[in-house]
Amino acid sequence: MGCNPGSALSPQGALRDRKTEALARIIRTKRGSEIRRVLVVGCGSGLEAAVLGRELNASVVGIDILTDFDPVAASFADLRKGDATALEFAAGEFDLVFSFHAIEHIPDYHTALSEMRRVLEADGCYCIGTPNRQRLVGYLGSKTATTVEKIRWNAKDWRDRLAGRFTNEAGAHAGFVAEDLQAELLQHFASAENIGPLYYAETYPGQARYVDLLRASGLGRFAFPAVYFFGRP
Repeated sequence: MGCNPGSALSPQGALRDRKTEALARIIRTKRGSEIRRVLVVGCGSGLEAAVLGRELNASVVGIDILTDFDPVAASFADLRKGDATALEFAAGEFDLVFSFHAIEHIPDYHTALSEMRRVLEADGCYCIGTPNRQRLVGYLGSKTATTVEKIRWNAKDWRDRLAGRFTNEAGAHAGFVAEDLQAELLQHFASAENIGPLYYAETYPGQARYVDLLRASGLGRFAFPAVYFFGRP
């Protein structure tokens, strides 16, 4: 849960992840003020939590149902086992809640979102991303998967689509259509801004005009592999 396949940790502890770094830049700009304490829900190996801590100069807690944490990441962030639907933190404890590719794995994601809202302080913010359920192709950004694995995973996605099983409820972890995720978020938070196009332009600056073309033409809903939202409680 929350694993980012396009990331890496060096044995020397040089934490780099361009996707999380891009999101951190966007969050910092959108927030407009200091971020002191961050919660990462579905932290996977812990790399995202560690990178966010460095990029935002903040104290970070990461939780996941599994505890296969990378020891390098664990030296930069407080990584612990936790249940997203029953967060063991006080109300208003965090300035930022971050969750990337996690809620599509949580059957009771509404309770998880409610918990994320509860632990945010009144003037805090959140950033939540999931796979784009309308994507034509996925997994291209994975640096750890082989070409054969990417082809196999995409083939399975399309088999699930054709069989009517390409849903989170059916175990496909398909993610959300942007408009659907926005509607879900607005049930729990005061605002939900689609920052997906901004994220892709920030992550791939050399392709910014193509990203803008995809956004303007509406083709981004099929080309962008994931959707991202930023908002306030």
